[in-house]
Amino acid sequence: MEGLLVIDIGNTNTVLGVFEGERLLCHWRISTLVERTLDEASVLLKELLLLEGISPDRIKGVSLSSVVPPLTPVFEEASKKLFGLQPLVIGPGIKTGMPILYENPVEVGSDRIVNAVAAYEQYKRELIVVDFGTATTFDYVTQKGEYLGGAIAPGIHISLEALFQRTSKLPRVQFAKPKGVIGRNTVWSIQAGIFYGYVGLVEEIVRRMASERKSKPFVVATGGLASLIASETKVINEVDEFLTLKGLRILYERNLKR
Repeated sequence: MEGLLVIDIGNTNTVLGVFEGERLLCHWRISTLVERTLDEASVLLKELLLLEGISPDRIKGVSLSSVVPPLTPVFEEASKKLFGLQPLVIGPGIKTGMPILYENPVEVGSDRIVNAVAAYEQYKRELIVVDFGTATTFDYVTQKGEYLGGAIAPGIHISLEALFQRTSKLPRVQFAKPKGVIGRNTVWSIQAGIFYGYVGLVEEIVRRMASERKSKPFVVATGGLASLIASETKVINEVDEFLTLKGLRILYERNLKR
């Protein structure tokens, strides 16, 4: 479909993109501000589009995933105001094409379902999606394309910030791959603990999930820090920076045909 705007509102960042058919024309990553008003959201969407030379009247559909409830109606109304369109909001009642085997399906974050749908559509096999967002999530999809469940851990930036805030003498540091695991100064030591700690976290959870299922799942990673972690481990088979945006497009098309 021409001119599909996709919006993924996360706790830390909001990622947006415009698809023309299956082709991602452009994308943006902005800070998530809970206090953002309807007028601000409308101006923001318009300016981002115009920055890429896209007139708002080219947008013929909007697909929205949000884990920040106060911002969902803000971007819904902004879409109506700017494009005259009611967005598809990912949540209970929409057609996903994927059975959700969680004990209470309503509890599953919309971004996790979007990622699972996108990954299964692309690979058509048993898989794990690892998303390095505000939280680090692991989502398991069966060979039949069922969302089985997963695991949730604190995100990398949350861990770094907690270390800074809850200790008296440790500094706030930037997340980066250190020169080695034995740090020779405090910044290096923190980076080593967080970086290799998360590599170990990913490897162990993937190993245990595979063992529990007695399978060899394909592992797809997404999120801003996916490439950095993937560079240090062999358990991640593929990194797809735009997995969530692709899933929003797929779900829009599935529901358009209802």
